[in-house]
Amino acid sequence: MSERNTSESIGALELDELDADGALREVSDALGHPTRGQLLKGAGVGGAMLLAGAAGPVAGAVAKGSAKQDREILNYALALEYLQAAFYTEAERLGALRGEFAHQAQVVGAHERAHVKALRQTLGASAIGRPRFDFRGVTEDQPAFRRTAVAFEDLGTAAYKDQAPRIKSRAYLSAAIRIHSVEARHAAWIRRLAGVLPAPDAFDEPLTKSRVLGVVADTKFVVSAPRTSAFGSPRYTG
Repeated sequence: MSERNTSESIGALELDELDADGALREVSDALGHPTRGQLLKGAGVGGAMLLAGAAGPVAGAVAKGSAKQDREILNYALALEYLQAAFYTEAERLGALRGEFAHQAQVVGAHERAHVKALRQTLGASAIGRPRFDFRGVTEDQPAFRRTAVAFEDLGTAAYKDQAPRIKSRAYLSAAIRIHSVEARHAAWIRRLAGVLPAPDAFDEPLTKSRVLGVVADTKFVVSAPRTSAFGSPRYTG
């Protein structure tokens, strides 16, 4: 990877820049998905809308600082943790990864499942249910897994960074911050394995909820019903 491509792929986390190293775009192209522009123009893109519905309304739709807003922020985090937990768990169960990538998926998968459990416990009866996922073959191919994992970890870290300052409950903020620092370490780990500089800049930028859901829309990973895996068994849906 050239110095220019590396710099582009790991600069401030903007929607277009997220794909500078092909983290999600190449996966979409390989699977024959529509372009990002086509997906975002649709406004009602299936998978992202399922995730958005689970996570509650986009920021600003609720009275600022309310308990309801805090619950919706944490449920938004839970929706993203469901996505990551299912992604790593499926990769681990299918056994297509080798070496350091297999080890990374095993360790990070356990972390993401712990994050899901912690957020559900914090939210109690307010916790959303699990969406269903179809990872469209990226968990069955190590290069595709690597690109997608880099994008997911950057995405999750930027999402927490955007929402944390809006949380008013000390208990909810504590839960989010404890997870955020671990997600940042996950991002650094998978970037190193992918041959990408883990921390090129002194500061990171947040990513808004609407833009995070736009990136999720690109993947079509959130579904109403998963397909059958090329490995011959039903996909893990978390």
